[in-house]
Amino acid sequence: MNSDQNAGFQLNADLDLADLAKQFKARGRIQIRNALNIDTAEYYRSVLQTRTNWGLAWQIGAEGPQALRFAETQALSDSERQMIYDKAGEAVGNGEYGFIYEQYAMLTAYLEQWDPAHPLNRLLEHLNDQPFLNLIRQVTGVQSVIKAEAQATCFRPGHFLTEHDDLHSRDPRRVAYVLNLTVPDWKSEWGGFLNFFDEYGNIEAGVRPMFNSLNLFLVPQRHSVSYVAPFAPVGRYAITGWAMDP
Repeated sequence: MNSDQNAGFQLNADLDLADLAKQFKARGRIQIRNALNIDTAEYYRSVLQTRTNWGLAWQIGAEGPQALRFAETQALSDSERQMIYDKAGEAVGNGEYGFIYEQYAMLTAYLEQWDPAHPLNRLLEHLNDQPFLNLIRQVTGVQSVIKAEAQATCFRPGHFLTEHDDLHSRDPRRVAYVLNLTVPDWKSEWGGFLNFFDEYGNIEAGVRPMFNSLNLFLVPQRHSVSYVAPFAPVGRYAITGWAMDP
């Protein structure tokens, strides 16, 4: 795909939505492999890797969430950045909720027009268009969703997102999604798995961030993104968000 063709977005035309719906019904979640047309997937992977100015998002126990835009993140000193990492890790070590990862807030960027020509603006429009929303409706059976919120995320070495269920008092979140756009040969040893937990805290399912896979799951479900190992050579790139009711 030509680098200037930033408006294109195609799902994989060979997806068997009826079969995927049967799989989803069994557990309320699914990993759809080869979800997008390969040109679409490779194009947006390139956008995340080379054309996205990443900010930093984190939460330290009850403090947060916090988010910095790209310029503010770049202005952090090494000691300031390390302090955020240390405090987030300490909170998790004490059994509190926490996360740290790089983020590009797609909805805010779109509404505030941070960069009107940025390809992620077009992607947000496509995620709120009928082909993508109909895929979610048909696979999950949740017919009421009419919009999708989205953020671009990059989990680099040392990043994590602890266990939570995505329930939010203000947003009518029905289905969560993770569109994985990291390198095709992501190794299991690098971490960054989307993990789901049973009532006893056991990992019931762990999903590798496979390139061009779309994870869908009903809200609420207890899940996390596992710690990305220090030796991981690249970041775990993804588009994440929720399909929501009016």
